[in-house]
Order: sequence, then structure tokens, then C-alpha cells
Amino acid sequence: MSHTSATRRKTIKDIMKAKGHHKLVCLTAYTAPIAQMLDEHCDLLLVGDSVGMVLHGLPDTTAVTLDMMIMHGKAVMRGSQNALVVVDMPFGSFEESPQAAYRNALRVMQETGCQAVKLEYNSAAPETIRFLVDRGIPVVAHIGLRPQYLHVEGGYKVAGKSEESRKEQLECARQVADAGAFCVVVEGTKDEVAREISDSVPIPTIGIGASVDCDGQILVTDDMLGMFDKTPKFVRKYAELKSQIEQGVKSFANDVRREQFPAENETY
Repeated sequence: MSHTSATRRKTIKDIMKAKGHHKLVCLTAYTAPIAQMLDEHCDLLLVGDSVGMVLHGLPDTTAVTLDMMIMHGKAVMRGSQNALVVVDMPFGSFEESPQAAYRNALRVMQETGCQAVKLEYNSAAPETIRFLVDRGIPVVAHIGLRPQYLHVEGGYKVAGKSEESRKEQLECARQVADAGAFCVVVEGTKDEVAREISDSVPIPTIGIGASVDCDGQILVTDDMLGMFDKTPKFVRKYAELKSQIEQGVKSFANDVRREQFPAENETY
């Protein structure tokens, strides 16, 4: 039985072909309604492990589970039909071995229907990426500032500030590209180093707190829409939803207490 749709979802090849031609627009999504709103405007939607902090109130991403990622991945797939959907591999789901990474990534792909997974760089990442890609699982790599490693690194540290760090990030980028990653997120990295990375690898770079010269940009949607008072330096707010929501809730509460809601035209 064939399945046809008026809208063709973007593919890995579409993302790769963008390098040098047009900028990639990427945002995070965790729910079907948000995915539906973003879908028309984005090339790539990332079901990020940032969901733990944004929606679940966790202090960082290290407590996010595979089941959480799959649940939110399913929701985003239901809400989108245009953008390529990538699901983060959470902390502890891929580091043990390439085989363990494959089992978990396969589960993510099969249960959500997403097009790719993303994993943060570690010394074993090139081997793991190659193992996954060889078995049909597309991979987005993540270098620079790595949120899953905040305990090891003693916090969120900007990458590329020293010559040693610059060389390290360039090498990381080269390794993940050579291993078969089809694009790489470059986070919290000095502008000139992120630019050099973008110029030195054949795959698209997606910047977050990096350089305007990256091949695309991504932000946490809730940060960009003003849902939080405190956001990283690299966030530009394009809306102020928090204050709008608070005002809306305040108005509702006032109407209920003054018996002005519901009105006659709002009852049966």
C-alpha cells in the first residue's frame, strides 16, 4: 500500500545540500501543537534533551531518559510534515558502546518515526557515529559546549577560547564529519572558531551561541519566544509570551472571582 502526501518532508540530502546555498532554520520542539506552528518555517526540528529543563523542571539535561525523548519525539512527528525531525540521544543512552547506542537509536527511530538522532561528542563518538550510519541511522553530531558534560567540565564553558581548545574543536568537527555525521551542531563556541569549523568541514554546521557564519542557526524555542526571564547571552527574544500568559491568566482569574465568566453567550 502506498502512502502519499501533498507535503514532502525534508530529507538528509536536503539538509546537506543547503551548505553554501542557503541558511538552515532550526528550532526545538517537544509537543505536537508547537511542532505544527514551527513546521512551515523550519528546515529542521530538534526534539532536544533540553525538554527536561524546559518542560519538566529539571536542573539540567542529565536526568532526561530515553522514554521521555521517545514520547516527545512521537508528539513532534505527529505535529509536523515538512521539517526534518531529529531526536536527541539522552545522557547514558549511547556512551557505553556502539552496540548499546545502536539499540537505543534504533528504538528511537522505530518508535517515533524521526529521520535522525543527535549525540554529543566524546572520544568514542566517531566510532559510534560510524557504527550507526553504517547500519542506516543518520546522525547529527554536537560539539563545542556540551550540556551533558557539565558535571565533568564544572559548568557550561565556552569552547575555543584558547589555541588548544580551538585545535580540539576543529579536530572534533573533522572526526564527526569523517565518521559520517550529516551535520554538526556547534554550541557555545568562539565566533572565529565556529567560522573556521564551518569553513573546514563539508557538512552543514548549525550554530547556537556560535557564529552567524555557521550554515544554520538553532535556538530553544521557549527561550526565543520569551517564556523565561533568564536566558543565555546568545538568545534573542522574538516575543514575550511569559508576560502575555501571566496577563491572560490574571484576567481570567479576575473574571471568575467577579462572576464575569462565563457570560450568557459562553453557556449552554
